[in-house]
Amino acid sequence: MSTKQQFSVTLPLDMAEAVEAKLRLGEYASESELLSDGVRALLDRDASLETWLREVVVAGHAEFLADPSKGAPARELLSRIKARRAGRR
Repeated sequence: MSTKQQFSVTLPLDMAEAVEAKLRLGEYASESELLSDGVRALLDRDASLETWLREVVVAGHAEFLADPSKGAPARELLSRIKARRAGRR
């Protein structure tokens, strides 16, 4: 039984040009290698997001439910974010 599956992929022109450039530069040996690397990166990103949601967001929500006084109104948080960004400029 084969451990691979073949696909036919249609990309927007700018993405196709990026693929061709990476192949020309020798960064990848083939389109298949490049796409495999891209799918791996996507799966890694999805796993990281899932971990963050479980470990940080859910934990923070549980902490808020246990003690709502630790929360802050959305307007206050937005003001803090805007102030931080303004300070970086």
